[in-house]
Amino acid sequence: MAAKDFGPGVKIIWKDRKRWCGMPLSFTRYYIIQKPGKWIKLIEDTGLFTSHIEELNLFRVDDITVFESFSNKFWGTGNVTVYCKDASSETVSMIRIRAPQKVRNLIMGLVEDERKARNLQYGEMQF
Repeated sequence: MAAKDFGPGVKIIWKDRKRWCGMPLSFTRYYIIQKPGKWIKLIEDTGLFTSHIEELNLFRVDDITVFESFSNKFWGTGNVTVYCKDASSETVSMIRIRAPQKVRNLIMGLVEDERKARNLQYGEMQF
């Protein structure tokens, strides 16, 4: 997919594919896209002939987990799970992506920027 596939004025901040042995041999694609001044979204696009597209506004993200097994570390990949407050899905898992720690840091920075732009604050309830 190109930026034009997401609509006018949308730019792709990051993209990757699910990998096998470090090679992008999958029909699962991940994108972080931005429409400047409007929104930033995480997109999971799965399928070749039939597509399933999961979309998440980044200001809804609660937490992120990174998992790197021995084989993932060997190939330079890892899994990033994004936990969120979304009606359709509570998690988005990005499986075997390249440089998962950098992706996690990118997402957390964008989440903070989105919350500041929308004047949203994240609070935790402790009893």
